[in-house]
Order: sequence, then structure tokens, then C-alpha cells
Amino acid sequence: MAFYRPILEPYSLTYTQYIILLHLWENSSQNVKILGENVKLDSGTLTPVLKRMEKNGYITRTRNPKDERQVMINLTNQALSIKEKLLGDIADCYSNLGLSEQEYVDLLTQMDSLTNKIGGMINDEKII
Repeated sequence: MAFYRPILEPYSLTYTQYIILLHLWENSSQNVKILGENVKLDSGTLTPVLKRMEKNGYITRTRNPKDERQVMINLTNQALSIKEKLLGDIADCYSNLGLSEQEYVDLLTQMDSLTNKIGGMINDEKII
């Protein structure tokens, strides 16, 4: 999303990586499968994104000692250290639009809902 690009570029983050960080800040350790479900990305899309985040020092990927088939994603100190600054920078963008963060989230939710409804109508050929 172009709206976030100027804020995320100094951190070498993409919007997708930012969304992943948001989920990991809430749940610091997740396996790749659960993370993918939470951010709605399949493993083929998620894995390269996680590799770049690991290369940039934001996460570590390790095998779960209890189940070697699972790859666990953990935040690094670097990811934890940027949280407050990055979230503050994002909040400043909302205020520049004259919206609170909640108003912005509500609008995005409404747009997503509308997009899904239109998509369903197109698939059912009910659209004019």
C-alpha cells in the first residue's frame, strides 16, 4: 500500500512485512502455518517474505524442537526496538488524513466488505 511506503522504507519493510510484524508483536512466537493463516498468505508467498525479514534482522526462523516439521518465527531485539517508533510514525499518518486510527481501520473494514460483496456478485453474475 502506497500510503505506508514513505514510513516503512526507512525500516526496509514492505507493507506485507509490516503486517507480519504486527501479528508477531501480538503473539511473539508462531509457527509458519499459523502465521500464514493469520496474515492470509500461503507458504509459497510467506516463505520468501520471511527470508527477507530474517536477512534484515527482524525475525529468526528455527525448527520446533518438539516437532522438527514446524518452523517457528520469533522476533529479534531489532524488531522489538522499532515497535514504538514505527507505530508512532503510522499514527501520525492517520492524523495527517484527519482520521483517528480507529476511523481508518473502520473505513478499511468497510472497503474490504464492499470488495468481497462485489466480488461475490461478479462471481454469481448478479452485478449490473
